[in-house]
Amino acid sequence: MILKAIVAYAENRVIGKNNDLIWHLPDDLKHFKSHTAGKTIIMGRKTWDSLGGRPLPNRRHIVITRKKDFVAKGAEVTHSLEEAIQIAKAEEEVYIVGGAQIYALSMPMIDVLEITEVHAAFDGDAYFPTFNTANFELISQHYHPTDENHQFSFTFKTWVRKA
Repeated sequence: MILKAIVAYAENRVIGKNNDLIWHLPDDLKHFKSHTAGKTIIMGRKTWDSLGGRPLPNRRHIVITRKKDFVAKGAEVTHSLEEAIQIAKAEEEVYIVGGAQIYALSMPMIDVLEITEVHAAFDGDAYFPTFNTANFELISQHYHPTDENHQFSFTFKTWVRKA
């Protein structure tokens, strides 16, 4: 299994505020969908809640929560990252999709980082953890300027963990 993290973060590493996204970037949403469609995604309970407590189409959802009686209709519920990874181990690719705590816990295990770097700083309450770029190789980046549908410019970056 290849464990990937997919995230959009601001220049100050903010990923959200009040359990919601701060920006609306349609091409980033398409990027997320193109990577995760047909795949297994692992998320924390707050990220699940931010989706409206319902699964995204055409994906297997695994939700991690400390709440022992938590039910997520359309998703599998686990109580640790290790348990989530264990039940997904037969998959070819698995994506960590948030939130901040799950990204931080998974960082030592991540093989590939799919990052959308939004070229602005925001006030937020959830942050993507710092990672040592010396442990990864930047294999691609694609800049997207502002336009009528995108208030902020951003860059898609793919980092692969060095062997």
